[in-house]
Amino acid sequence: MGAYILRRLLLIIPTLVGIMLVNFTLTQFVPGGPIEQIAAQIQGEGDVFRNISGGGAEAGQATPSGYEGARGLPPEFIAQLEQEFGFDKPPVERFFTMLWNYLRFDFGTSWFRSISVVDLVLEKMPVSITLGLWSTVIAYMISIPLGIRKAMRDGSRFDTWTSAVIIMAYAIPAFLFAVLLMVLFAGGSYWQFFPLRGLTSDNFADLSAWGKLKDYAWHATLPVLAATISSFATLTLLTKNSFLDEINKQYVMTARAKGLTERRVLYGHVFRNAMLIVIAGFPAMFLGVFFGSSILIETIFSLDGLGRLGFEAAVQRDYPVIFGTLYVFGLMSLVVGILSDLMYVFVDPRIDFEKRAG
Repeated sequence: MGAYILRRLLLIIPTLVGIMLVNFTLTQFVPGGPIEQIAAQIQGEGDVFRNISGGGAEAGQATPSGYEGARGLPPEFIAQLEQEFGFDKPPVERFFTMLWNYLRFDFGTSWFRSISVVDLVLEKMPVSITLGLWSTVIAYMISIPLGIRKAMRDGSRFDTWTSAVIIMAYAIPAFLFAVLLMVLFAGGSYWQFFPLRGLTSDNFADLSAWGKLKDYAWHATLPVLAATISSFATLTLLTKNSFLDEINKQYVMTARAKGLTERRVLYGHVFRNAMLIVIAGFPAMFLGVFFGSSILIETIFSLDGLGRLGFEAAVQRDYPVIFGTLYVFGLMSLVVGILSDLMYVFVDPRIDFEKRAG
């Protein structure tokens, strides 16, 4: 098992390099880079820039710069921006410099926020952890018992109407469910049981420990429910199908023939095998909820998390934030893949990846 883990860890390096290379190459052809963004902002200010640069007719003349958004700006100003952002160097040199810095977890500073990328990500992390962790925990707490009960009562009226509810929940987009929750419970048109925005109250720092916990739970309830809806439906059906597949196998009929109770058969024999794929998928599911559609949930509930950070960085062409978060998220995804394999071994020690790899 140790050699298998070592091979997987070594594969992380070329995989990350490939991910960064593809995305770095794509950004070289995307119009509207950071210099064009700044040029557009300055030109939108009109007279302010003319006063700063000295005004006159020359300020309105087109420059020989290759940036479309830089027309009307002095060439020396564009050259200064290129030097500041590192665009005066060849792309190959910039790429390898970026990789060397990222290997040391030096992600630089945001071009438009004047704060290090690491501090920026850590600042937004609590919101994304709240959505990802609690959504995953709630989904497992509901879906596993419900899926087992549906498998045991397969074809009954309970199985039929719960399946209808699950399919409806799966079909509802998370952002639409979030809007529905706001309308019903956040002062939209009916009741105002929960706050409309934010993850904490303004006086959060002045509250006691118990008060902070209640305030946090009060604010997190609606966004967490909105993020849980689709994962809950998928996990319930996965649990049911896994149990149905195991219940019909020969070893279950043998255990019943020996006179074991249904509960002993279910939790003593079926549970471990049926839950293999469900439990082992926990890391990947958490990561999926952590990043999937979080930008919509965060926008609707006015939460400042990693989803909105990534979207704003892409719009502003804030490359240090884009590539820094991409590197971290890619690394997390690859590590989660290894953790998923370890979860398989933990749930069922009979699995040996070394023999399968050989």
